[in-house]
Amino acid sequence: MLWEFLALFIVALALFYRWAAANNDFFKDRGIPFEKPTLYFGNMGDMFLRRKAMFDIVCDLYSKGGSSKFFGIFEQRQPLLMVRDPDIIKQITIKDFDHFINHRNVFATSSDDDPHDMSNLFGSSLFSMRDARWKDMRSTLSPAFTGSKMRQMFQLMNQVAKEAVDCLKQDESSGQETELDMKDYCTRFTNDVIASTAFGLQVNSFKDRKNTFYQMGKKLTTFSFLQNIKFMLFFALKSLNKVLKVELFDKKSTQYFVRLVLDAMKYRQEHNIIRPDMINMLMEARGVIQTEKTKSAAVREWSDRDIVAQCFVFFFAGFETSAVLMCFTAHELMENEDVQQKLFEEVQQVDQELEGKELTYEAIMGMKYLDQVVSEVLRKWPAAIAVDRECNKDITYEVDGQKVEIKKGDVIWLPTCGFHRDPKYFENPQKFDPERFSDENKDAIQPFTYYPFGLGPRNCIGSRFALLEAKAVIYYLLKEYRFAPAKKSCIPLELASSGFQLAPKTGFWVKMIQRN
Repeated sequence: MLWEFLALFIVALALFYRWAAANNDFFKDRGIPFEKPTLYFGNMGDMFLRRKAMFDIVCDLYSKGGSSKFFGIFEQRQPLLMVRDPDIIKQITIKDFDHFINHRNVFATSSDDDPHDMSNLFGSSLFSMRDARWKDMRSTLSPAFTGSKMRQMFQLMNQVAKEAVDCLKQDESSGQETELDMKDYCTRFTNDVIASTAFGLQVNSFKDRKNTFYQMGKKLTTFSFLQNIKFMLFFALKSLNKVLKVELFDKKSTQYFVRLVLDAMKYRQEHNIIRPDMINMLMEARGVIQTEKTKSAAVREWSDRDIVAQCFVFFFAGFETSAVLMCFTAHELMENEDVQQKLFEEVQQVDQELEGKELTYEAIMGMKYLDQVVSEVLRKWPAAIAVDRECNKDITYEVDGQKVEIKKGDVIWLPTCGFHRDPKYFENPQKFDPERFSDENKDAIQPFTYYPFGLGPRNCIGSRFALLEAKAVIYYLLKEYRFAPAKKSCIPLELASSGFQLAPKTGFWVKMIQRN
């Protein structure tokens, strides 16, 4: 019996090795330079073992590519073709976009799936949609993020930003200065902004610190060890996950957001309520609210799942990433007193020009130095550390006299943080220097080397929204406070920039000194 068990174990081990190493020669067979993978984990073992931040891993792999314009890496068993040349990135994301329309098919649902199944909302979101469904949903959502819509939404953002700073002033217990956990503060702010602009809810997470909307959002965006394992299995065993219908996100939290959206739509339809937010726009797209535009437009039939999924991913994407952008901005202002002073002077100037009136969309958009500061934060600490594309039609590129064939199903990787930290494109990349984005200097930035929100038609649809809410809260905080180093520990920046999967539970502390 023991020998039989041992034989079975050896056979199972051999089969596992064969499966895990099946793609190891993928790039070798094509004559593309690559980083040798470790079994199963590929080049990402340090991330799964929590020995290294994903941010550092991407930068290191980018550097190992040397002078190669294409460089092969492995995410577990998945070969990824890293592109290290701006001109080729332009080809892929713009000129040859019809060959690279989609992201990887990890979560995506199809129009044939049960429209009432809410177990995989992420798969029905704009980010995961593919081909014609993505194009239709992108066209549906795009009007919600135009300048005119942002102007309307700014009223809601501005109200939340003012309340956030007012609550901070009321909570001060030590007079002129206080130590603030910026990560907690900013996630509460983004939570309340999304509650207002996407879901039509009035929430104050600074006063009601345990409100249901915030608690459910934290559950969705705080990944446990078990959820990280689920993520790993999602990538490795896609077909099996579809059969088993493994749920990545907390079921109770998901059901809460489903009911929130559907009940809000029903209530608004019954009471003829119109509000400048995402739910209202999705109701227009569905034809529930008739406008001159929707009367004449041919609109695809969107299911309840499709509608809920857009609000779900809007929350999921905005809750943590926008908050991290604000944390990094606070950190860089704290570290660079000269930048903080110059930005404060611009805030003072705008405040004087407003003559006691409320901050307006036009005023915040006219703040050039604030835009430079935020742009430089996104260069040094991009929200998306890499961007992927999946090839849907074979294509061949000629690079330095060598033909590189990219086949249908191959995955392309565009290493955002690698380009942003490359001294070839950004001199002294470790230095925080907003002057890179001044009117005099920004044209010197080589195209397709700076892309914090992605590139081409598939770039981030919510980039304007993210920038606007970040700028609003920075304006109000800097108007009232000076940022200084805190005594308490702080999240290592490389870890924080790796996103929710690796963000530690320690805070992101900054000392807030009230201005006279």
